[in-house]
Amino acid sequence: MNDKFYITTPIYYINDKPHIGTATTTIVADVLARFYRQRGDDVLFVTGTDENSQKTVDAAQKAGEEIVPYTDRLAAIWESTWEKLGISNTDFIRTTEPRHLETVIDLWNRVDAAGDIYLDTYEGLYCKQCEEFKKEDELVDGLCPIHKTEPEQVREQNYFFRLSNYQKALLDLYETNPEFVAPANRFNEVKAFVERGLEDISISREAKSWGIPVPKDDNQKIYVWFDALVNYVSAVGVDWWEQHPADIHCVGKDILRFHAVIWPAMLLSAGLPLPRQVIANGFLTIDGVKISKSLGNAIDPLELTATYGNDALRYFLLREIPYGEDGDFSKTKMKERYNADLANGLGNFAARVLTLAEKEELKFSELDEDFARVISTMKLAVDQKTKAFRFHEALAAVWDAITFGDQYVNEQKVWAIEDATKRGQALFNLTSLLDNLAAVLLPYLPDASRKISAALVWDHDVLKAKKIEVLFPRAK
Repeated sequence: MNDKFYITTPIYYINDKPHIGTATTTIVADVLARFYRQRGDDVLFVTGTDENSQKTVDAAQKAGEEIVPYTDRLAAIWESTWEKLGISNTDFIRTTEPRHLETVIDLWNRVDAAGDIYLDTYEGLYCKQCEEFKKEDELVDGLCPIHKTEPEQVREQNYFFRLSNYQKALLDLYETNPEFVAPANRFNEVKAFVERGLEDISISREAKSWGIPVPKDDNQKIYVWFDALVNYVSAVGVDWWEQHPADIHCVGKDILRFHAVIWPAMLLSAGLPLPRQVIANGFLTIDGVKISKSLGNAIDPLELTATYGNDALRYFLLREIPYGEDGDFSKTKMKERYNADLANGLGNFAARVLTLAEKEELKFSELDEDFARVISTMKLAVDQKTKAFRFHEALAAVWDAITFGDQYVNEQKVWAIEDATKRGQALFNLTSLLDNLAAVLLPYLPDASRKISAALVWDHDVLKAKKIEVLFPRAK
């Protein structure tokens, strides 16, 4: 029986369409889903949309649409975008679905029964873009540091979650499981935040027309984060979660505290098991400014893939920026990476090998020792680095193997070897390397991987290779 592996992205706000930042988080989750699927695990990969926020109401009003048709239209755009980007999610959840509403109410009642919900008056600063209450010392020149907007002063009666009750339990979790948050720098940030002390948090909003009503209090709507985080359970059901909680939550660093502090505290209160790990990517910037829909500087990933293809976008985001760190995006950098690494690198190597091998019938033989070593080293590195979320290092290991293969072709002048036995061995070495390249790249560059694998066909112990169309046409 295959092991079950459950991986998620955040559910994304639908006040606009996807941008390259949200695509980064989703692509990371897709790489991991494909990686574990390739290893034989039964992978459940869930993404979706967060629709019960004031952002949604404001965006619908701005668009001149009724709220329900607006959410239906935007959710369809998000689902379609991931499909066009080749994302292999197995489920797409919306927070307006009945299965989600029922699970949110269930979780609320469990937390309430644990004595961790109470009614009180809240007065403070609220950032609508973050959907989060802010403290004065979190602001920069009076503005939200992420969205550069001034929070509004709010005073209302809310239900609160006793987050402060779970400070010790969370610190114990971090102490016994330092892998709970990755990369390590993000783990240290979360731990330090909790060590400074936790305050109870508001989990409802007063007199809102949109959202899930608080049980037995129709004047209050469940606050978007208490609502949204539950999607990870509502996608699979409480019974399923109790047996198979999420293995990996993929998030952006701006929502890490919700996932690594509030979410596990909610689960502890509800008596449900915790996810195994929360991983967080850094911000993408353009000219040093975070890419954000609310700031109006978002880049549509489909515009990039229309020019370069899905694999090229995946490659750039995973190779250029070490996971967990912030990175700056530019079309110039992407074009340079594309031409140097994909067109001149993998694409050129695959074309050379398949062109040399297509007229031969290569019989299975033992690999030369140096090829066996390079392939083994590459496979081990990709396995270890992917599991450690060092995606750029995994890809660097693959490109080291490509460089080795190119050098071998040049140094041995494979095209000019006249001895049939020596030529056959050289081409067997090269096609074996190419076949293994395709295998380790399947999670990373699925389109190119499949094309290469389809061009290498074993018929019993004979390999027949065929030329393929240019994988990565050079960009001008």
